[in-house]
Amino acid sequence: MKKNLINFFLLLIGIFLFALPQPSFIFPQGLPFLAYFSFIPLFMLIHRVSWKTICLWGLAYGVGAYNIFTYWLSSFHPLGMALISGLYGFQFVLLFPLLKVVPLLIQKHAWLVQWLVWCAYEYIKTIGYAGFNYGVSAYSQWRYVLVIQCVEIIGVWGLGAIISFSSVWLAQVLKDSFECNNCKSFMHHCLVKIKNHRVSGIVWVCVFVMILIYGKTSQVDYSQNETAKVALMQTNTDPWKGGTNHYRNDLNTLIRLSDRALSEHSDIDFIVWPETAFIPKIEWHYKYREDQERYELVKNLLNYIDSKDVPFLIGNDHGVLAHRRDGTFNSVDYNAALLFTPKKNVLPPNPDKYFKVKLVPFTEYFPYEKMFPTIYKALLNGDTHMWSPGEKEIPLKIKNFKAGTPICFEDTFGFVIRNFVNNGAQVIVNVSNDAWSKSAACQYQHLSMAVFRCVENRVPAVRSTSSGQTAIIDPNGNVQKMLEPFTQNYLVGEFPIMDTSKKTFYTTYG
Repeated sequence: MKKNLINFFLLLIGIFLFALPQPSFIFPQGLPFLAYFSFIPLFMLIHRVSWKTICLWGLAYGVGAYNIFTYWLSSFHPLGMALISGLYGFQFVLLFPLLKVVPLLIQKHAWLVQWLVWCAYEYIKTIGYAGFNYGVSAYSQWRYVLVIQCVEIIGVWGLGAIISFSSVWLAQVLKDSFECNNCKSFMHHCLVKIKNHRVSGIVWVCVFVMILIYGKTSQVDYSQNETAKVALMQTNTDPWKGGTNHYRNDLNTLIRLSDRALSEHSDIDFIVWPETAFIPKIEWHYKYREDQERYELVKNLLNYIDSKDVPFLIGNDHGVLAHRRDGTFNSVDYNAALLFTPKKNVLPPNPDKYFKVKLVPFTEYFPYEKMFPTIYKALLNGDTHMWSPGEKEIPLKIKNFKAGTPICFEDTFGFVIRNFVNNGAQVIVNVSNDAWSKSAACQYQHLSMAVFRCVENRVPAVRSTSSGQTAIIDPNGNVQKMLEPFTQNYLVGEFPIMDTSKKTFYTTYG
């Protein structure tokens, strides 16, 4: 009974230590220092529990950790929470036995192999159709600017390995100490075992000191770079409300905020509206005019933009007419970022376009419609909007620089931003709508990953979001400016235009 109580205590502590280093409902910006101890209970638990119950403990850890960490998914749809917690519960059902079997197969330094297995898991869980970057341990360090500079060489996986090493090392010291029968006291046990593992501990300390030194000396000086000024809109409207009247109110809000920004700052270079800030399909309704009210709304938008002197980057649901095999027509939809330049491509609308490449699984994209028609119908009935994926991460030219325009959670994937930069992007302009989450923790989790994209590629990022976190981030990962979340406002600021012909190690090799 006592053993099970201890195991249950380790489970609970492990679940909370998984969530608390990252932005959470308790600490919206996270407690980064806890990341260096967060997996001690997990490895202690795996060591203690029996083979008969190991899968149940893994299931409980995965479900519990992601229910605490991504609790905000329930605001989108209860099915979303069930999918994520079920997915990670299943992953830990497999991972716990794998970690437990390692000491049986490898007698010497088995804990090092366990560490490598854990590092591999952190990477594997982010790839494929259901890849999910939320919860990767390195992202907890987003506020430790000195620590994160190394990701321009080793990426988040290298930093994650360094962070998780301390947990695995300390867990091994504690396990050895509890099993020691020849020492005078538990503290004496620990000191003896620390001495036994001192070489690996000293190596870790030296590596960490080198990371801090590198973090101090490697930050780029962009003070002499040419700059551009941007106005970022944050509308703070309810994404669940639809209909022409609601879209009209949203447009009026965007126009009012944009006019305020332009009147108060005469040297703005371009304006950004969030993801699907204007929902009616601009080119579609202008061309086909099947809905007169929406056509009038589109015309008002285009007339407004064409009357200004600066480009507008707008999130929009873009539709393209496609032929069906039966001879009928339908609309193929894309989650798009559209760049309008007044007097050039506004009337008639022919904006430069980027179509979202990495769509959100289950809620934006489900490629297994024919294989699992029942699931597909359930997703459609659950208020989802299925889009078609774009093909390439091609930057958009804004005045004298190129901007990569990832949409929503695309900037949580390192390869997406790396592709943008390799294709010439000098700044990242992210448009997002996390308003549905109604959670500052969700928005900070998203921001924490965006910070790493800047350091990996040494480019700035600007983010226009529906409810937060609308921000400007420099190439060293410093959040220079940010709007208060869940407010209706705009943010104006400058960012440096970087020379991306000089690529980082990460940008070059991934």
